[in-house]
Amino acid sequence: MANIELWGGVECTVNRVGEQYFDQLVQSGHAQRISDLDLFAELGIQKIRYPVLWESVAPDQPDQHDWTWATERLTRLRELGIEPIVGLLHHGSGPRYTSLVDEEFPQKFAQYARAVAQQFPWVTYYTPINEPLTTARFSALYGLWYPHAKDDASFLKALLNQVVATKLAMQAIREINPNAKLIQTDDLGFSHSTPALQYQAAFENHRRWLSWDLLCGKVDRQHPLWQYLRHGQVPEAVLLDLVANPCPPDVIGVNYYVTSERYLDEHIIDYPWHTHGSNHQQRYADVEAVRVQAANPLGAQKILEQVCERYDLPVAVTEAHLCCTREEQMRWLAEVWDSASFLQKQGKNIVAVTAWTLLGAYDWNSLLTQQNGHYEVGVFDLKGGVPARTAISKFLSGLTTNQERHPLLKIAGWWKRACRSEYPPLAECPEVWDIRAAPKLTKRTAVPPLLITGATGTLGRAFARICDLRGIPYVLLTRQDLNIAEASSVEKALIKFKPWAVINAAGYVRVDEAEQEPDACLQGNTAGPVLLAQACQARGIGLVTFSSDLVFDGEKKSPYTEEDQPRPLNVYGRSKAQAEEQVLAVMPEALVIRTSAFFGPWDEHNFVYHALRAISRQSPFQAANDVVITPTYVPDLVNATLDLLLDGESGIWHLANQGSYTWAELAELAARLAGLEPSPWLKPVPKESFQWPAARPAYAALGTTKRAILPGVEDALNRYLRVTEFPVRPSLPPQEEEVPVEKRLSAGA
Repeated sequence: MANIELWGGVECTVNRVGEQYFDQLVQSGHAQRISDLDLFAELGIQKIRYPVLWESVAPDQPDQHDWTWATERLTRLRELGIEPIVGLLHHGSGPRYTSLVDEEFPQKFAQYARAVAQQFPWVTYYTPINEPLTTARFSALYGLWYPHAKDDASFLKALLNQVVATKLAMQAIREINPNAKLIQTDDLGFSHSTPALQYQAAFENHRRWLSWDLLCGKVDRQHPLWQYLRHGQVPEAVLLDLVANPCPPDVIGVNYYVTSERYLDEHIIDYPWHTHGSNHQQRYADVEAVRVQAANPLGAQKILEQVCERYDLPVAVTEAHLCCTREEQMRWLAEVWDSASFLQKQGKNIVAVTAWTLLGAYDWNSLLTQQNGHYEVGVFDLKGGVPARTAISKFLSGLTTNQERHPLLKIAGWWKRACRSEYPPLAECPEVWDIRAAPKLTKRTAVPPLLITGATGTLGRAFARICDLRGIPYVLLTRQDLNIAEASSVEKALIKFKPWAVINAAGYVRVDEAEQEPDACLQGNTAGPVLLAQACQARGIGLVTFSSDLVFDGEKKSPYTEEDQPRPLNVYGRSKAQAEEQVLAVMPEALVIRTSAFFGPWDEHNFVYHALRAISRQSPFQAANDVVITPTYVPDLVNATLDLLLDGESGIWHLANQGSYTWAELAELAARLAGLEPSPWLKPVPKESFQWPAARPAYAALGTTKRAILPGVEDALNRYLRVTEFPVRPSLPPQEEEVPVEKRLSAGA
């Protein structure tokens, strides 16, 4: 048996909500970038799920086709040696002249499929319709997508139309190319439940197979759902014709996500309102099984075993994707790959795993019912406007050649750790990844730690906290443990802990006192990072160190980017500017993060906290109205830094939340979002009122020309206010809820 193949896929949904079409290819920019295909080829993928979508090729008339885009792309894929698996309808309802419940939908679709085969007779692999069952549920049972029906009869009509359309499409295609192969995809999970809802779970566990069962001719009078189908007005003749004349897939395509498995519970009071639903007999919550402490998800390996047992056909994982942090994305892909490889070695007919989605995805957190630009990073990162390689793309490139994996992949993903539970929520995650607090950790996992300096500071403690959440073993060191300004101390710590990377969150932070203590400031902020860089360079250890917006003089009057030359106005700024230059001279692979104006939920040492405390107590609070900064939410800064470190990025990067504010504007915005009236307590004043010993730039806003795009400041403030225990906000605006679903592409720790 051949080795598992690595396939790829581009999220290409064109779905309709009312009269509006949402097009993932337009949102990602792939519609205009044929050069993306060359990046995909570098991954070593053998096949790619690729769109030639009905809505795009023939949007207005069934006999009017524009093949320009598809011809350019498929030709380039052929030149690159990548076999396309052509998709014709991806979570769509077709062009405006049809719909999933149109009586003539199958015939219209088959006509289009024939036209595609005539245009591209060399194409062998097809997924005519992606996920018929899932699309039918979203469009005709939940009413989320067009035609927005919410009843069993419409759902079954939409499902059967897609199944019959697939059969007719393959017949038409095979008249042109007799060797054409059908790779039929659908989301496959499993429903768990309380004892009282086992009947509903059993029904859903039969229903999950329907797309493949119908195509394989398995839905006869003995099928568990025969009566359900007949009661839903599915003609007996249609079902029996599929039994007599099936169209079995050449490959069963399984799309499996962390959230594909569900848990049904009648105790709805224990779950958020948006999870509540009904089967017209009983109300219950439908939630992700992975988030329920009482649930025991089957996992990818058991799900694939079930498929192999049910169908004597080749099986591929046709979507493997997780919206989460870099190491968790890699852990998920590794788990799916390893599960498929293990089963193949056991004699199961598993042929491939598909990395989905290569370019990421947009707005799946609202199930494509809103266009908010919510982006999930994929194998490549598009936040900078063009695809950038990430740790995931590097991981995939080495997958088929069994290259050594990042040590963090030895840690189980969050879906297998105790912290997965939200129902009931844990008071705190019992897993501590500080190897000194849990000395057995390193021995058990054989994972070298991340070394973090600055144990007494906001940033160092934040890195430790987020490493606990992300399952990253670390050592958090005080100055007594590691004095970065002493070469012997640095040497000793690196030898003792053998880290894979160092996060330097230590240094001199007193901006005004630095004017009287320049030597101490330069020692902590320049000499120390340079010593670290020399030691890390010598040992091949990664390094992150931090700089500041105070390296600039404020004369620019528009956001500073990474290319702007530092011109500091004070000792502290000079110490950081010199550190940038000298660290990168010693270690070009180092990652230097410029940032600004921290605020975060885990301590009180920040401007936002003090502003809100004063205003909530109706005490006067002065804030400069002529100094412009870019506020930075500490959790966003830390997570982005860790992602960039894992991606292997180097050089200077600006990490700050989007938006420029004076200190007074920031205080006013925070107060209003907290439900407070800032006047008359907020006192905007010029910076001269503070008589700061150290000169500050009047304008120090940070922008970026790279992909280091953090959420907006207002978004960050709202998240800060939701998690802080600050005693304000009598009436918080509700957090945007996601619609109740059984499938999610967005799932994170």
